[in-house]
Amino acid sequence: MKRDAEGFLYPVADSSVCVECGLCEKVCPVLNQYERHEPMQVLAAINKDEAVRIKSSSGGMFTLLAEETIDKGGVVFGARFDDDWQVVIDVAETMEQIAPFRGSKYVQARIGDSYAKCKKFLDAGREVMFTGTPCQIAGLQHFLRKPYENLTTVDFICHGVPSPGVWKRYLNEVVTAGRQAIKDVNFRNKSKGWKRFSFAIDYRGDSDTISLVSPLDKNPYMRVFLNDMILRPSCHNCPAKAGKGRSDITIADFWGVQNVVPLMDDDKGTSLVLVNTEKGKSAIPFERLLFAETNREAFRYNSAYFNSAKPNPRREEFFTAYSKGTDDLHRIIAHSLRLTPKQKAKRLLRYPIMQVRKLVSMLLHKEVKKTTGGGKLCVNAQYTVPSSNLKTCGINFRDKHNGWKHYMLRIDFKDTK
Repeated sequence: MKRDAEGFLYPVADSSVCVECGLCEKVCPVLNQYERHEPMQVLAAINKDEAVRIKSSSGGMFTLLAEETIDKGGVVFGARFDDDWQVVIDVAETMEQIAPFRGSKYVQARIGDSYAKCKKFLDAGREVMFTGTPCQIAGLQHFLRKPYENLTTVDFICHGVPSPGVWKRYLNEVVTAGRQAIKDVNFRNKSKGWKRFSFAIDYRGDSDTISLVSPLDKNPYMRVFLNDMILRPSCHNCPAKAGKGRSDITIADFWGVQNVVPLMDDDKGTSLVLVNTEKGKSAIPFERLLFAETNREAFRYNSAYFNSAKPNPRREEFFTAYSKGTDDLHRIIAHSLRLTPKQKAKRLLRYPIMQVRKLVSMLLHKEVKKTTGGGKLCVNAQYTVPSSNLKTCGINFRDKHNGWKHYMLRIDFKDTK
């Protein structure tokens, strides 16, 4: 495997020892794609164990499935950070070893020899649960070349895999003491809620642990990832969408759950679970879940199940600057994500003149203005009423002028002069 200028690993065949058997082409999941597959069931699910759920990216579904496998004496394959804080696929035989697999990791994971290890466990009769991206699961199925009753495969709705090289360089810049000082990385910190998660790094300072926490839309790495700037080129034409990974179960964040199953939304994380096979259905311990069966409305808010991410128009510009290695990554990201004149115009058009006036007024701490009709005054409750001549004539604790979720306290006054 050799790293290219964008930081991705690619296989390189040694022509001096290759016997041209063609086996690599026969098992290639791109050259031999599976058919699209419709799920048997679509579920909104929450792990009843609240502590596990809080530590998980969404509803804690992975840990529940892994525990079921471990309890049967089986093994679980999943993604963890290595000593260099890169992501690798590894195997666990205890729940303590499962913990590093929990949570999303927005970096491409190295498969290494995990397929070969998986086959050894299967041939030995052990129960195996293998988790990975849809393309990794498709690769495993082709590698094995036959079905195994003791294998359960779990993939997830994948947005695309970012460059390990960009991730490594980001860590080098953000933690000046070096990557060996890092104690923990959490791409999906829920301290401010599940929908508005934060990116967090804990590392050793001079005398204590230092935590760097930034919202997903403020962190440079998360911004460049979510803007489809650093995904592997093949992710823009993914060969494993719409069930083509051939997994038994697909799990994901249930984005839009507040619109599809409102009762399952408390902003602590809800899993979207696609049951693809009878084997997958039998692997789910429904008695340990809070769940509701939904319909295809769930895909309206989770379109990545069907659609590949489109490459950012400035992707080539970003990697040209990145490959030179002469500028720091933060500066490259900021320059690559700068707004175009068209984007600036669109952003301005989102805010009507009245909203701009209101924002300016709030910034100036002057939210007192006359309304049309009745001579009433509307005063934002955080400010002091400026005149003793005003008499309260109405109070509404739930004024929905800005919407139900962003209600305001409204007090109406009448000028008695």
